[in-house]
Amino acid sequence: QVQLVESGGGLVQAGDSLRLSCAASGLTFSRYSMGWFRQAPGKDRNFVAAVSWAGDETYYANSVKGRFTISRDNTKDTVFLQMNSLQLEDTAVYYCAAGRRPYYTGSRNDDYNNWGQGTQVTVSS
Repeated sequence: QVQLVESGGGLVQAGDSLRLSCAASGLTFSRYSMGWFRQAPGKDRNFVAAVSWAGDETYYANSVKGRFTISRDNTKDTVFLQMNSLQLEDTAVYYCAAGRRPYYTGSRNDDYNNWGQGTQVTVSS
């Protein structure tokens, strides 16, 4: 079975940086796109970023474009989210997700069918 384990969340101040990691197992990692989503209290889970199976294409939500960078290491079955210039509104639980079908990259929740347990990111002023 597929397992996704996030790490790297924490409490930071506005303007700081964090790097999230997600270690995957139970799937042929290099065939699937990977995504990061986030959910703030009382809100829906929203798309943050995605990277194609080969790592050569990336996609971002407008709210994080230019501040966040998604990347992957297919030799280690791990995907990363580098978050710079963090803002108060970035506070959320961040979830790693694996694509529902191979060789396809999407930005909708339904494009992903395996999810990690989430890691909390809190940005304070």
